[in-house]
Amino acid sequence: MAPTRSLRSALFVPAASNRALAKSSGLGADALLFDLEDSVAPEAKERAREDLRDHLAGLRAGPRGARRIVRINAFSGPFGTEDFLMARGAADPSRGGVGAILLPKVESVQDVSLVAEALAETDAPADLRLWAMIETPKGILAAEEIARSSARLEALVVGPNDIVAATGLRPSPGRPELVPWLMRIVLAAKAEGLAVLDGVFNDYRDAEGLAAECAAARAMGFDGKTLIHPSQIEPANHAFAPSAAETREARAIIAAFGLPENAGRGVVGIDGRMVERLHLAAAERIVALAEAIETFSTRREP
Repeated sequence: MAPTRSLRSALFVPAASNRALAKSSGLGADALLFDLEDSVAPEAKERAREDLRDHLAGLRAGPRGARRIVRINAFSGPFGTEDFLMARGAADPSRGGVGAILLPKVESVQDVSLVAEALAETDAPADLRLWAMIETPKGILAAEEIARSSARLEALVVGPNDIVAATGLRPSPGRPELVPWLMRIVLAAKAEGLAVLDGVFNDYRDAEGLAAECAAARAMGFDGKTLIHPSQIEPANHAFAPSAAETREARAIIAAFGLPENAGRGVVGIDGRMVERLHLAAAERIVALAEAIETFSTRREP
């Protein structure tokens, strides 16, 4: 199953920076990840939470522009409960339109189910979803169970910096040392119909390196990439979007299977090659994504 909307680019926005909050609107990212966790020092977390609350309350209601996500601190920690309550309150379309809560360092089913239960207890809207960051060895090993942990779960997000720190890896260009673990997370997400986002590329000045990593991530099956700088948005949007040629081919496959003479057929010929119905399903996903991107390009944040 493909994601229901485009998630090519997901920009982390530090909630402790009023400048970053103000600039986040209209940047063209598919998602904005308002961060209360790693980018905020402990002594600044309460102020950042209130600043983010005010920022979200000032946004126009309704599903305009980028999808709004709040990364909270660990639910069991000293800041997580208040972060959760703020994000839950902002899920009301008239109060910020937050679409999902991003859980950090998820390592077990319980890390997700506790928050899902809290959402149920607070009568949260059915469309308020959960995203889970997989960024520890335990999280990687439990990725399959985590992906099945809740009907509210919408996406898995890779946290490569924490994975590298926890394992002592020294990744070389192309991250071959990480690929087996990345593919395990991708497979877990795809098996449950979840979106899956690759982690950040740290050097925002290295445009060539970012483009290469985005291309490799798309080849691995990732739906998009988390970002740390606005300059990374356009390269990610380009890398994870279907090309014009891919979209044309997908439309041709859909049209061929739609012909009356091909009704009920499992295989049809297109331009000298045989195309099966499994290719039709893939073509429909490509066209749906292309159309979602086209729709997004006509919207901007208020």
